[in-house]
Amino acid sequence: MKSCCDSTQCFNVPLGGLFKWFLESNTTLLTASMDMSKAAQIYWNGVLKYGSEFLTPTWIAQNSFLAMEKDKLLQLPLWESAKCYGELLKFNMLLANKGLTSSLETLSDYHLPKVSEALSAWLNTIYDRDKGNIAQYTAKQVRLMDLVVNVYPKAIRDIEAEYGFHFEDGGYVKAAETERFELYQVLPRHESVQVRENGKPIIIVPPYVLGPNILAFLPGENRSYVHCFANQGIPTYIRIVKDIETTPAVQVMTPEDDALDTRFFCEQVKARHGKSVTLNGFCQGGLLTTMDILSGVLDGLVDAHITCAAPLDGTRSKALVGYMDELPDCFRSLGYAQKTLPNGNQVVDGKIMSLVYKLKSIDEEAPLLAFYRDLKMLENSVDREIKISKTAAAINYWVLYDQRDLPPAITKLSYESYTIPVTGDGTLPVKLFGKQLNFKRFQENGIKWLICYAINDTLVEKEAALAPLDYIDVEVSAFPKGHASIATSWSIPTSECALHTCFPGKDPACDEYRGPVRYQLDLDQELEVAAMEGANHDDSAVQQDS
Repeated sequence: MKSCCDSTQCFNVPLGGLFKWFLESNTTLLTASMDMSKAAQIYWNGVLKYGSEFLTPTWIAQNSFLAMEKDKLLQLPLWESAKCYGELLKFNMLLANKGLTSSLETLSDYHLPKVSEALSAWLNTIYDRDKGNIAQYTAKQVRLMDLVVNVYPKAIRDIEAEYGFHFEDGGYVKAAETERFELYQVLPRHESVQVRENGKPIIIVPPYVLGPNILAFLPGENRSYVHCFANQGIPTYIRIVKDIETTPAVQVMTPEDDALDTRFFCEQVKARHGKSVTLNGFCQGGLLTTMDILSGVLDGLVDAHITCAAPLDGTRSKALVGYMDELPDCFRSLGYAQKTLPNGNQVVDGKIMSLVYKLKSIDEEAPLLAFYRDLKMLENSVDREIKISKTAAAINYWVLYDQRDLPPAITKLSYESYTIPVTGDGTLPVKLFGKQLNFKRFQENGIKWLICYAINDTLVEKEAALAPLDYIDVEVSAFPKGHASIATSWSIPTSECALHTCFPGKDPACDEYRGPVRYQLDLDQELEVAAMEGANHDDSAVQQDS
């Protein structure tokens, strides 16, 4: 009896389809398996790289620690040393616990949603759906890992040509020099803007710790604090410390040396422009400019002052002070951060100082947290044309590569400002030229002062920046975001808190703030009005005499 269909044909059709499905599925699974293996390799390479970047300063700190302890162990009784090491172990365990807890939370927050994505990809593969199968999912993971571990670090290195000061590019003119510093005039980047030679000049003093480049963040992108002044035609100057590795005078510099060099620069600038100088200190530079003015060394040269995110009473910065309080007393010495140069001079290692700030915020700066923060930031860039943000690249370049070694005497000054509070009558915990320094001298001498601070600053908190308000009346401007935002975010001329504008206040006590550039422009305008009124008064007097 003949079958209604050819048995060979009935068998061959499903067998061919099954074979095709089996072949395509295996190809998909093989591709996915290879991609997952590649993604895993890149992932662990990234974890190790981020860990290495975090730990490199630790090895340096360990060498300084051992060198210090060799001498110290011979001077302390054995039981005291044992007690100190026990406290240090407790401190390290506390830091490790904070870092581990935050890292585990980050791993959970990131990977739990990924389980659902992976399951959907498997189901799409099983049911032979065109989009979102396991091979496409794993290919995306490879692209993401490569973006974070290879492409992004290259973008960070490549931003060097655009980031910070490049004094050889023609946009700056050396105006003066001392053994320790160089003074450069910052020229406008807009061809339509000319420097007003008779305008009120400003000298900007950057911090030693953070370096000057953060104040010329990305000039080509209109993100530069110093160019915000220069592009308004203001005679703008930046003080640059010479290379500490090759300049012995910087290695042994004292706060008094800093003040005298600042006075020399103010004399040069005032003579050129015919007007008293506005001194603008950023972060640590603001503490130094405040001390210089209070010492009287700048009398007759400086009549206005601007500070930005400056620790004017560092003991009020609770986060950093809290970290230092947890550190055992036995190990609160700057000697643990010092290194000896070939000429025998000692300097404070900038990499160790950067480690201190990372450890302070270990629950945010642990290497695994930093790695996953970048994963989240770049995840949305995987499915479109990859374009790394210059801002993100420049910020990371600053954090990774722009660390500066510091003169011990300058570092000691900052250390004391964070460990000894300003007294009840406004006297600072440090002296200059043997003189006590009191905030009230600003008011007594009629020197105007604008204090700018960042609302979400965790390094120099609001209370630390606004300490002078307890003793004198000064103008205040509050900026959103964190410590460096005044230089990086609000230096954009079109931003909501642009430095050359007045912008709405976030504090109920003040409905409008002036940016530092606006403040400087208004000071210059006041001088011009006063000069015109004086000239009119003189003309009237001459007419009356005649």
